[in-house]
Amino acid sequence: MPTRRRRFRTAVLTAVLAVAGVFLHPGAAAAESNGGTRVMPLGDSITEGTQVPGGYRIGLWQRMASAGYRVDFVGTQFNGPAALGDHDHQGLPGWRIDQIDANIAGWLRTTTPRTVLLHIGTNDVLQNYNLSGAPGRASALIDRITGTVPTADVFVATIIPLGNSGQNAAARTFNAALANIVRGKGQRVHLVDMHAALTTADLIDGVHPTAGGYDKMAATWYAALRSVQGSIGDPVPGTGGALVGAASGRCLDVPGSSTANGTQPIIWDCSGAGNQRWAYDGQTVQSLGKCLDSPTGATTGAKAQLWDCSGATNQRWSYTSGGTIRNAQSGLCVDAGGTANGSTVTLRTCTGATSQNWTRR
Repeated sequence: MPTRRRRFRTAVLTAVLAVAGVFLHPGAAAAESNGGTRVMPLGDSITEGTQVPGGYRIGLWQRMASAGYRVDFVGTQFNGPAALGDHDHQGLPGWRIDQIDANIAGWLRTTTPRTVLLHIGTNDVLQNYNLSGAPGRASALIDRITGTVPTADVFVATIIPLGNSGQNAAARTFNAALANIVRGKGQRVHLVDMHAALTTADLIDGVHPTAGGYDKMAATWYAALRSVQGSIGDPVPGTGGALVGAASGRCLDVPGSSTANGTQPIIWDCSGAGNQRWAYDGQTVQSLGKCLDSPTGATTGAKAQLWDCSGATNQRWSYTSGGTIRNAQSGLCVDAGGTANGSTVTLRTCTGATSQNWTRR
């Protein structure tokens, strides 16, 4: 009878969390796999996503999926919202470097990752646990990872800032030593400066990031992964596809297939032609070798345009299929401007209206 009650309580808790968009790990059978490049997010509660279930893994997954990378997150843990396509990870809240090191070989042998994303050391600082020895423990952990999966690329992040000034100073000292250690670990071990990517303003409780802070981590991981060929495989050919407006059912179109700078996109009946194919790599939206561009100083009503790709902020966009295409510099969203063939596409204040929602197809 007590066992039956415990099972009932567990089932109720699982159901409640599922409704909230949070998934518990019900056992090894729940591990998800799409056959893609195996990536292990490894660390503590910041990898797990405390305060924001899924944490940086949400934005990282979305960036990779939108750009056509086929990636399989691996690990013995499982959580996150529906917006996260793969919930597997190896983030253990409260764990220190030595605790990860004591278990990592078994996890690696079980999951055989091609790439490891390591962010660990925060709890050593928070617990004031033999801080002078923390860099040495991190070095030993990296060696154990590379010794167990010698063909894997290992991305080692400096730990993010901490709200307590004394603890943040300790984090900086640890990070400086970690950077020197990583430089001596060979070509498959890569340093990721995560501390520089966030500020204490990005923390929700002085330790864990806000949703925006986690997304900054996602962007930093994604840039690092893309800089090392093969670490997340290659984009699946042909993933550039149509962007269909929710209001019209018509496609974002480059009129006349023009590649002239300043060409303003329109919407048109979907044809599958090259001038209606758009690739998104997590930052830029491209068609016909040109980048979607928000004019410098754009205000609501400005035209969306194609321009030579420059890497500038006015050519960086945040996008998830079924949502808005929002410019990083102006903060404006791509708006269909109408529902008829030939309606010109503009940039307008983001409202979430159907004219601003685009689905990849």
